[in-house]
Amino acid sequence: MSKNNDEIFKNVISHAKEYGFVFQSSEIYDGLSAVYDYGQLGAELKNNIKAYWWKSMVQMHENIVGIDSAIFMHPKVWKASGHVDGFNDPMIDNKDSKKRYRADQLLEDKITRYEKDGKTDKANQLQEAMDNALKAEDMTALRDLIVEHEIACPVSGTRNWTDVRQFNLMFSTQFGAMAEGSEEIYLRPETAQGIFVNFLNVQKSGRMKIPFGIAQIGKAFRNEVIARQFIMRMREFEQMEMQFFVRPGEDKKWFDYWKIARLKWHTALGTSSEKYRFHDHVKLAHYANAATDIEFDFPFGFKEVEGIHSRTDFDLTQHQEFSGKKLQYFDSELNEEGKPYGNYVPYVIETSIGLDRMFLLTMINAFEEQDLSTAEKKDSRTLLRLHPCLAPIKVAIFPLTKKDGLPEKAREIMNSLKIDFNCVYEEKDAIGKRYRRQDAIGTPFCVTVDHQSLEDDTVTIRHRDSMEQERVAIADLEQMIGKRVSWRNLLA
Repeated sequence: MSKNNDEIFKNVISHAKEYGFVFQSSEIYDGLSAVYDYGQLGAELKNNIKAYWWKSMVQMHENIVGIDSAIFMHPKVWKASGHVDGFNDPMIDNKDSKKRYRADQLLEDKITRYEKDGKTDKANQLQEAMDNALKAEDMTALRDLIVEHEIACPVSGTRNWTDVRQFNLMFSTQFGAMAEGSEEIYLRPETAQGIFVNFLNVQKSGRMKIPFGIAQIGKAFRNEVIARQFIMRMREFEQMEMQFFVRPGEDKKWFDYWKIARLKWHTALGTSSEKYRFHDHVKLAHYANAATDIEFDFPFGFKEVEGIHSRTDFDLTQHQEFSGKKLQYFDSELNEEGKPYGNYVPYVIETSIGLDRMFLLTMINAFEEQDLSTAEKKDSRTLLRLHPCLAPIKVAIFPLTKKDGLPEKAREIMNSLKIDFNCVYEEKDAIGKRYRRQDAIGTPFCVTVDHQSLEDDTVTIRHRDSMEQERVAIADLEQMIGKRVSWRNLLA
């Protein structure tokens, strides 16, 4: 990571705390590792990202519906899904620092450093060797690569490593009133299984016809051993997932469709397509016959933001076997196409995006430090160039002074606009300082009420990105702001 990128990332983290986007969880007790709270502006931005995903996925597709399944599930669910026996990460400990790391992440960091140093051949060779070791689940080979490439512990600086071992990532807890009679259950490590076990409930109650999808936004929990890169990797996180049920044999077609559709969702926000890339999986999960990640170019390199997986019929078949209930679809339309109709277990295409990673991506992409200095004076501003649909606050209303009836007029405008838009009222400090505060939190519009406003019912509206100001009628504000912050700008 170059110093410049490192500084950008540190500045974004600092900015997130200073302006109420993200706080360390339980900070007054020295925090809880890899757990974070979203502050007043972070909660708004997060909700807006969720709304964009939900509207794009559910509102804009007639054949996709949404559910909200429980975090607690029957323990057999995780046996059927393979998580009890196979949800492991390859872990390695440093004997001097007593710190534990994921072996593949240590190697990925080394690959990134090779790339930054222009050692492309070394990076490619290590990538291939690591992929082969992961595919073969060869823990010894992973350790040998760590030793061969002289990877040191970031804390102790030594290369005194243990063997690589598998470590299960699920949190378990007791379920029941009495400890001695309770049952061990798990906090869900993903939201997908809540969709699979409700497949028939949704299909029958909603009279859904294949192909159709079930979407969900919800919390998941993984006992990540190492806290990395702020909210990039957390123990408690949120996923936005959609499982799309298709006919067997049509999975390849729909896998390709959702790859393109999901990338369009990202770039619709105005992000350069050069910042994104697809990364096909070399080692496929036990349930998949195809998988790719949408990766974003973070300051610390390309990292996964969203995964698109062709999960075959694995999940429904497994739950059918473990539950003893038939999870099949009767496809009457096949007969109309000259094919024998009947029951089958659908195949599934999954799109799964980490909401917290999308939040971080959005903050990094929007963060900008501008030098506005002129020959006469030095000046600068910190700007969050958020898409107006995602901005936590849509409009800030300022009375120029705290007297002469200006606050009352500003409050009147505030009360009329806050029905449709998230607004903030502010009268403290000089107008320039107020503008800068709103720039820093990404507010697209600032409305200033002055003495002329009392005479002709006009105000000055300032645009965040250009800093241009124009005089407009108060009566036109609702339509003018509404046009810019409308979801239509993204969904159309």
